[in-house]
Amino acid sequence: MSKNDDLKLPREPKFPTHNAPRVWFLTCANSPVGISLSRHLLAHGDYVTAGVLPVEFEKHEDRSADFKDFLNEVGTHQDKETWRARLRVVALDVRIMAQCQSAVAEAVQSFGRVDILFCCNSEVIVGTVEELSQSKRTLTLVHEQFETNFFGPVNIIKATLPIFRSKKNGHIVLLTAITGHLGTPGLSMYCASQWAIEGYCDSLAYEIAPFNIKLSIVQPNMEINVLTHKITSAPPMSAYAEETNPAPLSRNILSGLLDRLEGSSEPTIGDQLHSNEVKSLYPPLSKGMKERLVAETVHAVAAIGGHDNPPARHIVGFEGVTTVKEKLKTVSEELEDFIECSTSVDIEKSDEAPRPLSQGSQTHVVIPG
Repeated sequence: MSKNDDLKLPREPKFPTHNAPRVWFLTCANSPVGISLSRHLLAHGDYVTAGVLPVEFEKHEDRSADFKDFLNEVGTHQDKETWRARLRVVALDVRIMAQCQSAVAEAVQSFGRVDILFCCNSEVIVGTVEELSQSKRTLTLVHEQFETNFFGPVNIIKATLPIFRSKKNGHIVLLTAITGHLGTPGLSMYCASQWAIEGYCDSLAYEIAPFNIKLSIVQPNMEINVLTHKITSAPPMSAYAEETNPAPLSRNILSGLLDRLEGSSEPTIGDQLHSNEVKSLYPPLSKGMKERLVAETVHAVAAIGGHDNPPARHIVGFEGVTTVKEKLKTVSEELEDFIECSTSVDIEKSDEAPRPLSQGSQTHVVIPG
């Protein structure tokens, strides 16, 4: 043993390099992002545990058809034996903690470890704050929004953290949207759920850093999540009708967009968002349109996942970058406009020791004129 050997520190565990197999866990593999990413990862030589919500796979043909086609593709691929060996499909409802723990255990049993957790579940509730407060049913929609978009990722993250801590290595990648920066009229609860999970992850990142666990938030344009997951609409109120309310409400924008996607001049699927009953739908995008829509996001996630020095946040696309820059510029300008007022409440240092309150001392706050 050389003299310097005693001075060597144990090497910090590293992620597999991008030319070595990585082991992924996808929480919503039957979504357009999940399908395209799974295909990309298998072609790259990675291992994939694909979480699939049972109710979507079994009861919603418009949601499950593309994933079933993907499974057929895996079975007929020229490297089908290796693709099959590197893909594990598990039932997963992230709202149920026991299913999260079972799915993670199955992933470890199949592939020996998990390197990257990709949280990509989402659901969109359409309605203003008042529209979502009209009845017990609409109030339940708010609860469901947070169960899927906030507590779901929290559950699967908590189920995975012990695995990452034990090997002192891991990467959590969370898919949100630029709605994590921007308020959007008519999507108040959806935006609130995005801000909630991002705040949770910002704090979590500091807690897990000592264990060499990385955390990245990927923020594509809003339509990536909105048009590739279930949309549920609360009944509209006349006060927020397009004729009387100038705010560009998401209900009207999405309704027009869905009608154009369907390509019909007759009453179409977009009208469901104006129903007097709670309605749910999956946007009727063609397979090719879905793949084009998510291509940039899939490329970004595949490049970031398992990186030794990944970004804390990554905004996907020029439009998203421009929009977030404008928001940050507005925040900065407003901060400067009111900086004198903000700093005026600071308590100035004094050589004179403060008297106790029992001696009649008072605190005065001077508001600048």
